[in-house]
Amino acid sequence: MTEQLFFVYFSGMTLASAIVAVASRSLVYSALSLLITFIHIAGIYILLNAEFLAAVQIIVYAGAILVLYLFVLMLFNPKGEERYLHRQFPVGIFLGLVVLVMMVLSVFRSEIIGQKGAFTPDVVQSIGHTQSIGQALYSDFILPFEVASLILLVAMLGAIILAGRRGKARKKTAVELKNTVSADEKSKRPDEVMV
Repeated sequence: MTEQLFFVYFSGMTLASAIVAVASRSLVYSALSLLITFIHIAGIYILLNAEFLAAVQIIVYAGAILVLYLFVLMLFNPKGEERYLHRQFPVGIFLGLVVLVMMVLSVFRSEIIGQKGAFTPDVVQSIGHTQSIGQALYSDFILPFEVASLILLVAMLGAIILAGRRGKARKKTAVELKNTVSADEKSKRPDEVMV
C-alpha cells in the first residue's frame, strides 16, 4: 500500500512538473520544473529497485544535462523571456493525443512479457543491479556503447570548434568597432589631428 502511494505521488508530480516545463512562459521556470521531473523519475526508479538508474538519473540528467540547459539559457539570453504559442501548437496537441491513445491501448491490449536471458531476476538479485548492468553493457553491448561514446566525442569537438569560431568573430568585431570609434574621434576633431 505504501509503495502504491509513493508511485501515485511520484507519477503525479512527474506529469505535473513535465506539463509545467512544457507550458510555462518563463524559461527559468521551465528548467526548474524539468529538475523536479528528473528527481521524481529517479524516485520511480527507486520504487522499481533500480538504484543504479536512479543515481544515474540524478547525476547525469538532474546534474549535467540541466546545467547544460541553464548554460544555454544564459548564453542566448532571450530578451523577453516569454514564449508564445504559434501555429504548430495544434499539431503538437494532436500528436500528443495520438501518443497518449497508443500508450493506453498498449497497456490494456498487450501482456508485457520480458525476454528470457542470462540475467533473470534471481541472478540480478544475487549479484546486484550495478554489476549486472556492467556485465551486460561491456560484454553484449560493447559495440553500441563505443559507437555512442564516439558520437558524444564528435559532438563535443564540434561544440568546441563552433565556440572557437564564434570567439574569433567576436574579437574581430570588437577590433573593427574600436577602429570605427577612433576614426569617428579623428573626424570630429580635425584641428587636433592636424597639429
